[in-house]
Amino acid sequence: MVSYDGVTATLLFSKQHFTSSVPYRSSLQRDDHQSDGGEGASGQQQEIDHDDIPSFTSFKGLEGSENLDPKVSRIHVFGGGNLWLLVAHAIAGIPNPPPITLLFRSVKQLRQWQESDRFIEVITDGKGERRYSYDVEFIAPVGRGNIPATPADAFGKDSAVPPEDSLDTNQGADNLVNPSIIHQLVLSSSPRNIVPALHGLTHRLTRNSTILFMQNGLGIVDEVNEKVFPNEATRPSYIIGLVSHLVSKSLTPFSAVHRRMGTMALGSPLRSSVLHTRPPNDSLRYRSQSALYLMRTLTRSLDLAAVCFHPIDLFQMQLERLAIHAVVYPLTVLFDCHSEDLEHNGHTSRVITLLLAEISLIIRSLPELQGVPNVNMRFAPRRLYFLILTMIRSTAGEISPMLWSLRAGRSTDIKYINGYIIQRGEEMGIKCVVNYALMQLVKGKTYMMTRKENESLPVE
Repeated sequence: MVSYDGVTATLLFSKQHFTSSVPYRSSLQRDDHQSDGGEGASGQQQEIDHDDIPSFTSFKGLEGSENLDPKVSRIHVFGGGNLWLLVAHAIAGIPNPPPITLLFRSVKQLRQWQESDRFIEVITDGKGERRYSYDVEFIAPVGRGNIPATPADAFGKDSAVPPEDSLDTNQGADNLVNPSIIHQLVLSSSPRNIVPALHGLTHRLTRNSTILFMQNGLGIVDEVNEKVFPNEATRPSYIIGLVSHLVSKSLTPFSAVHRRMGTMALGSPLRSSVLHTRPPNDSLRYRSQSALYLMRTLTRSLDLAAVCFHPIDLFQMQLERLAIHAVVYPLTVLFDCHSEDLEHNGHTSRVITLLLAEISLIIRSLPELQGVPNVNMRFAPRRLYFLILTMIRSTAGEISPMLWSLRAGRSTDIKYINGYIIQRGEEMGIKCVVNYALMQLVKGKTYMMTRKENESLPVE
């Protein structure tokens, strides 16, 4: 039994993949021949047409996909932090894994890889497991006009470009590979780094490619469509990955600690054409075979516990997580504290109550959720407050990602958390005063911290 943000799915484990013990049924789906009483005349549960729903074990038209051309089946992984290590490690652990390429934008990261034994290690319960056979590519930073920079720009204008023999270019599974079309791209970097990263890869992504977004917050896909892929005809397919695994940094590069087992919810982003119904040829159909192949590959991994969801169900999961992060993360930044310090404090409780009243109103008013059952109950302020307390207690002693970014001297992702709530409120004519004030306070503190660091730098 796997529980994910209030959604429970029963899974049967096998050597190859997950198998669903019951057909997945969305809260919006009903059978045309089903009576108003809920079940058919026979009293038996009506079966779902599996041609309209991605199976946990196979996808229509992809039988034998393990034997696809390596150029087509290759999965590129790009990210920062620790989550990308878990994903790359998990994909390499499935039977007959596809070729995997790690994308590096940091010269330091590339050198660390070539100086190491070229493996990714995930430590679970004190036991480490190493997996090899990764290819790597260096992605040069984007220059002016969204054109990939020259090697000199990549290594710094004032530094000499390393000679060719300083980078291992010999053929082999663990060495640099030549750039080619990217069919499957996994992005687990911070939301603020997504657009710059994709600008350097647009020439390698086609309408038959698929991008998996694994970021907290909302509004990332809309920003990518506006700034990177404005032409819908040539736009790649998108998949959203909502991850509840807890992964922390290890002492060595390319090693991570899997501290808490979670799940991965997969699905396509909600589109305007998919709101209240489940069209048979649109809501769960994907434009490219690469999207189906990538989802099938991820659901085969026991380490990820990946499950597919309908776009509306996945969107509600995203909103639940957004509501929690929009309260906890900014407050931990302003008070410079752990999340558990917000509990049992009457002053912070009043602020949380005001925030939740505003967030709940915005979410329950979204046009995408009009007509969806139980929305008012699911996003009621009282229930959201309970979810916040659950998160605070489960992450006791940990530092929130937003506070980590501030302490590291980086900008935060509040634009994709509270900023998304403010944006959606303005679209509906609702002024989010509390969220706006909180976002400006976080931005103001970030600015002050950055200015202090700049003033402390020695000037020659």
